[in-house]
Amino acid sequence: MISYIKGKVDLKESNLVVVENNGIGYTIYTSTVTINDINVGDEVKLYTYMNVKEDAIALYGFLKKEELNLFKMLLSVSGVGPKVARAVLSTLTLAKFSVAVITKDEKALTRAPGVGKKAAQRIILELQDKIKSEEISFRNDTEVQYVATNEDGAVREAISALIVLGYDYNQAQTLIGSIYKAGMGVEDIIKMALKASIA
Repeated sequence: MISYIKGKVDLKESNLVVVENNGIGYTIYTSTVTINDINVGDEVKLYTYMNVKEDAIALYGFLKKEELNLFKMLLSVSGVGPKVARAVLSTLTLAKFSVAVITKDEKALTRAPGVGKKAAQRIILELQDKIKSEEISFRNDTEVQYVATNEDGAVREAISALIVLGYDYNQAQTLIGSIYKAGMGVEDIIKMALKASIA
């Protein structure tokens, strides 16, 4: 298994990049988000997933581990393959996708090419089961005491959304505690928490 590839971007197209590492050019399919964040000549590190079929082997890679985690989570949904998962990540930001799952927003998911109403319903149903948000309870951690005692619905949804992206409960709560201000919406909380995680 190839966990990541680090090298120089030799070619960039609408749905893939070629990254050269030790004289070998790796074709890596990726999302529009990652494509827009890199340029030919950049030194990059892409976190990868290898998709193996009888007639083909393909690499999918992303700049952020959270994007790769979400990609793999989408693949766990019945009927969702790499192309559809990549389309979802190209259409919705991590924050918007997480909010769509938590709030059961089928319309947001069907904006992605290849995702019909039934597929959107499956994504929501199967990923919400994984989140198990009903088991999440607020605890009085000293670092995030304000968030824990506030019990804001937006904060609860944001914590669940971060768990979708691969963070554990404590990490999600700490990140949100570091950026939360009263009155923030779910999407703003998630965006700010993700920025804080890579700061």
